[in-house]
Amino acid sequence: MQEEIRLQKYLAECGIASRRKAEEYIQEGKVQVNGTNVTELGVKIDPNNDIVYFNNKKVIKKNENIYILLNKPIGYVTTTKDQFNRQTVLDLIRGINKRIVPVGRLDMYTSGALILTNDGDFTYKVTHPSHEITKTYVATLRGIITNEEIEKLRSGVEIEDYLTRPAKVKILKTDTERNISRIEITIHEGKNRQVRKMCEAIGRNVIALHRSKIGNITVKDLKIGEWRYLNQTEIRTVIGF
Repeated sequence: MQEEIRLQKYLAECGIASRRKAEEYIQEGKVQVNGTNVTELGVKIDPNNDIVYFNNKKVIKKNENIYILLNKPIGYVTTTKDQFNRQTVLDLIRGINKRIVPVGRLDMYTSGALILTNDGDFTYKVTHPSHEITKTYVATLRGIITNEEIEKLRSGVEIEDYLTRPAKVKILKTDTERNISRIEITIHEGKNRQVRKMCEAIGRNVIALHRSKIGNITVKDLKIGEWRYLNQTEIRTVIGF
């Protein structure tokens, strides 16, 4: 007999959202158990006997979690639906009959590593700053970057009244003829358009941005627009167990 579990944990296991987001949905009155609205946290359910609804749709427990690594192309938005009918990253994933969502975001003009899954707890562990999952980017900048500017990025820069945490930064290439620089920058945070804003804070415009790695998971063997399943070793490496 399966033990009772907290409602938010069940929603996360079913891929509805991360546990923290599921708590918000409960408090907003979007979740029902056996036909009754539940708005208080701490409620436990029996997954074998209780029927849970989210937004008036029955929640189905998934028997298998899916973890996909996509090498996102430029021009796709990182969402499941887009109000402007732009192409989304889900348009690149074919043959999956379960609901998956992107883990975090890459802006429309950034390419590279993006994980999609139906595991809400995994999403929380990857995106929450307390777990300090690194994200590595390769940025092509206008102009020849200086060592002083690199040190500023390493130490932390102010963006929108927020001081970024120390980052790992190294110069990959400078091209005086084309007047560009290419740097690799690794951060733990995931603020909106953070790398672009960090570079702007030192007076450099980003002309191309690619996320090469999430933790130790790289897209170097994936062509742009291709995807593959993560293996169990990669999954354990990312979430630290």
